[in-house]
Formats: sequence, C-alpha cells, structure tokens
Amino acid sequence: MRIFLLCVLTGSFFFNSCLKKDGGCSYTDVNTVAIANEQEQLKSYVDSAGITAMKDWRGFYYSIMSAGAGDSAKPCSQITVTYKGWLTNGKIFDQQSNAVFTSLGSLIDGWREGMPLIRKGGRILLYIPPSLGYGPKNLTDNAGNTVVPPNSIIIFDINLVNVQ
Repeated sequence: MRIFLLCVLTGSFFFNSCLKKDGGCSYTDVNTVAIANEQEQLKSYVDSAGITAMKDWRGFYYSIMSAGAGDSAKPCSQITVTYKGWLTNGKIFDQQSNAVFTSLGSLIDGWREGMPLIRKGGRILLYIPPSLGYGPKNLTDNAGNTVVPPNSIIIFDINLVNVQ
C-alpha cells in the first residue's frame, strides 16, 4: 500500500508540473482553490467534529501542533516525514514512518501548501478537501480494494522529520 500511495503522489507531480531551469526541480505553482461546495462540506465536518483549526484561503484547514525550529519546506525540498492519513469516517488509508519524498512539489496540493507552514521537527494536522487531495479518483490498493473513495475529504497528521 505504501508503494501504491507513493506512486500516486509521485504521479500527481508528473501530471501537474513542468521543468524549471533552476537546478532540475520540476514544479508548477497551480494555486488551486477548492470549490465552494467542497469548502462548505469541509467546514461542516470541522465544525461538527469540534476541531479547532485555521482555514487557508485555498480551502483546506490546518492545526499546527508544533511549529518546529529548523528549516521550512519549499517546493523543491526533499522531505522526510512520518504521517498517517485517514478519511472522515476514521478509516486509516495510509501511514508511514520516515517516508522520503524527493520533492514537496510532487505531492498533492494540500501537502504542497500545508507543509511550508511548519519547520523541521514540526507537526501539523491537515484537513484537505477533494480538489486539493485526490479529487474524483478512486484510489485502490494492490488488491483492487478502494482505500480513498472519489471526492473524499482526507486528513493527515504529519511530522516533518527532515528538510533538505
């Protein structure tokens, strides 16, 4: 399952990026904003669950549990994270310890926009609407079982272990 999620996250990078001339990092700032309906659904979830979180102008919510003290991630940063991702029904769809992503810019928009809010050693909870997450895709595991249904709100608890 970890390899599958890594492939999906990396695939998102290749479909949403172009080559920059400043050292080979491929990244395009897409500035995606969640549609109003998704923002309303996410706000309803956050409110009904009694979650204390800040709303970003793009439509995701976040709670900084620990700001960290080291470097912050930039689009072309390689990051090492420990994370858990789950759906609003509580079902965990992925979790990893010390996962390395070669470019923050290769990840879903919710991560690309949320991770720079903390520094190395920090921890953040991200509440991500579908258009900043996996959108209308039906994500499946290697056995063909659905792990993230289309248009799902997803939640990540992320510890930023290292930034390079």
